[in-house]
Amino acid sequence: MAVRVQQQDFNLGAELDALREGRTDIGALVSFSGLVRDDSGDLEALELEHYPGMTEKALAGIEAEARARWDLNDSLIIHRYGPLKPGEQIMMVATAAPHRKAAFEAADFLMDFLKSRAPFWKKEHGVAGAAWVDAKEDDEAALKRW
Repeated sequence: MAVRVQQQDFNLGAELDALREGRTDIGALVSFSGLVRDDSGDLEALELEHYPGMTEKALAGIEAEARARWDLNDSLIIHRYGPLKPGEQIMMVATAAPHRKAAFEAADFLMDFLKSRAPFWKKEHGVAGAAWVDAKEDDEAALKRW
């Protein structure tokens, strides 16, 4: 079980390989990788800010909640901060479990909670200037199913 908040990029394949290395108790490995999306074609960068220590503690709490709800062998959350360009990886979640249902549900749960409860502040930098990104109603609504 690991949580990492970092500026540097990560290698999704290498992270998944490390998560399952030497393990024979894992029957399902589910991963999600989030990328910086540019819907309008005007985004130059997405800047993420956080408070070190507080952010890791909050992510660890979300991960602990997933472990309490599902039978997981392991999990990994990586979230980047700093300026990121469109197309760059922003985060990943991986869950390992004896069975696929637990791995899928736990990964989905983690994503819903990370999207709306992780203490990151996002600012979009574009051709027209910079603006903070507001929380989305859809993300908040997704939490209600848990």
